[in-house]
Amino acid sequence: MVGSSERLDAVPRQLASPAGLALRDLGVVYRTRSGTIEALRDVTFDIRPGEFVSLLGPSGCGKSTLLKIVAGLIAASSGAVRLDGREVHGPSEQIGVAFQKPTLFPWRTVLGNVLMPADTLGWDLKRAEGRARELLALVGLDAFAGNYPNELSGGMQQRVGLARMLLRDPALLLMDEPFAALDAMTREALTLELQRIWMKDRKSVLFITHSIQEAVFLSDRVLVMSARPGRIIEDFVIDLPRPRSLDTMTMPEFSDACRLLRRHFLE
Repeated sequence: MVGSSERLDAVPRQLASPAGLALRDLGVVYRTRSGTIEALRDVTFDIRPGEFVSLLGPSGCGKSTLLKIVAGLIAASSGAVRLDGREVHGPSEQIGVAFQKPTLFPWRTVLGNVLMPADTLGWDLKRAEGRARELLALVGLDAFAGNYPNELSGGMQQRVGLARMLLRDPALLLMDEPFAALDAMTREALTLELQRIWMKDRKSVLFITHSIQEAVFLSDRVLVMSARPGRIIEDFVIDLPRPRSLDTMTMPEFSDACRLLRRHFLE
């Protein structure tokens, strides 16, 4: 059992090193009333420490299922997931997850929502508050710490979710279409914001998206999945200089990368 003094001292004092992720022969089979469904088959890939990797694939190919397995939220039928060499068997403080909706608590302020992990883990809230305010400044919301979620736009709420995810200082970030529900201009702005945040600390990232342009803009590599049962059918390296700006999207190299990836979805 962890002593209270240890728990109170558990607020991260320095940024965690990015973690390497390894998936080996991952498979998922569901049994339903109508029969057996194979969702994933022999999924194998690595993410190097500090690498930003996006996952593209058609709807229903198992992208979200894969992310939930990596997060330790559900179990695979076969294969293994290892984070820095240790097998993942359940949720871990080393792994931060952001879903399409940030699921903020409406009765808590912005600061209170960011501090939720500190409450759950029993951290010293005064020390955790300092880190939370730093993160709100990082995502441009330090002036809104006392506001409530219903006073924020959708893009601002998503930023609160990002700050909350980062409070525990995870080594691996898992993001399941976090900008999909936003309008085009807000999505574009948050894509730039996410790149800025990632370049500051260089966490390892697995980012799920349906947007080829978003994947090319953000990533070091893009993994393409087949239709169900989901398999990795291409591991595409993005060779574009960083930091990337909106002007990057006008580069011939950017257009070429998008075109090469798009061919998988036109067949």
